[in-house]
Amino acid sequence: MTRWLLICLAMMWPLAAWAAAESEAPNEQAPNEQAGGKPDGLPLPRFVSLRADSVNLRVGPSARYPIEWIYVRRDLPVEIIAEFDTWRRIKDPAGTEGWVHSSMLSGRRTAVVTGEIRPLLRTMEKADVKADLVATLEPGVVVVVERCPQGAGACRVEVGGLEGWLSRDALWGVYPSEVIN
Repeated sequence: MTRWLLICLAMMWPLAAWAAAESEAPNEQAPNEQAGGKPDGLPLPRFVSLRADSVNLRVGPSARYPIEWIYVRRDLPVEIIAEFDTWRRIKDPAGTEGWVHSSMLSGRRTAVVTGEIRPLLRTMEKADVKADLVATLEPGVVVVVERCPQGAGACRVEVGGLEGWLSRDALWGVYPSEVIN
């Protein structure tokens, strides 16, 4: 028998449901995450996003493992940290880790605004922040990453129909020197 507890996190942070299973996990051992291989040949770690409005996070790489969380926020960025067959071990912006099926992940690049309220600017330069201000973004807002030029301290993002530049250090979902075209 499974008990469900819905947890809603404030300020547009990922909404998730948590399931506490009374039965134990299947009698299979989780694979060594380092030896799990790279079935799709892409580098680890890497950022992706959730493909669906409902994504199960499991304690192991199989549908036989209990569900630990249910994400209910399409496009939430997650980091793939290990792979096993068609399963991916992910880490979310809050640091929660677990396994999801690869079909529930998308290559669409998104990021979460971190820290404090951040300015979304018309240009990369901060010469006149007030004149170039497009919007201010609160922590927890998910943005679509359009591009991050080589050597730039900012990335071009889109959120709610608005486009502009946001400092890399304000984003969870982009590596410090990563180039996105």
